[in-house]
Amino acid sequence: MKNIVLTGLLSVFLMTACKKDDRTAEKSLEQQKLEFQARQLEIEKQKLAIEKEKIVYEAQKKADSIAESKKAKAVAENNSRPQVIRETRTVYRDRETSSGSGSGNGTYANNGTSSSQGTTQKQGMSKAAKGTIIGTVGGAAAGAIISKKNRGLGAVIGGVVGGATGYTIGRSQDRKDGRVQPQ
Repeated sequence: MKNIVLTGLLSVFLMTACKKDDRTAEKSLEQQKLEFQARQLEIEKQKLAIEKEKIVYEAQKKADSIAESKKAKAVAENNSRPQVIRETRTVYRDRETSSGSGSGNGTYANNGTSSSQGTTQKQGMSKAAKGTIIGTVGGAAAGAIISKKNRGLGAVIGGVVGGATGYTIGRSQDRKDGRVQPQ
């Protein structure tokens, strides 16, 4: 009889212990779900904060670009207005004639039609144009010779590279000669 009562008490004790574990497991599972949902809510809040910052940044960028365009438009309007010349001045230069011609007193008014006043535009091809032509032809020939499989493509690539190089060199020579204003 003692064994039966002892066995009964032991079984009741085990049954109650199992139910407590189930309740604890259920509670911890519910707590895990709640914690997971809380983390998801926190992530969503962070995403919203990032989106808000992005919108503020875009709005600031748009406002800055509008201000830039207004400044540029104002500068363009100021530059496009015709400038009024309030005073003109005529300059006369005396120039001596050669002693062999024997004409007058040796002075006359120069009205600017002579080529001695100011700089004149040089005639002919610029060195940049010549460099471009020479570079293109030379580069195309070199590209066709170098490229064994596709000579046409090699000629095109060589022509483009040679033309660009020739133009750059010719342009620098034009700047040195004074044909083009340095930048």
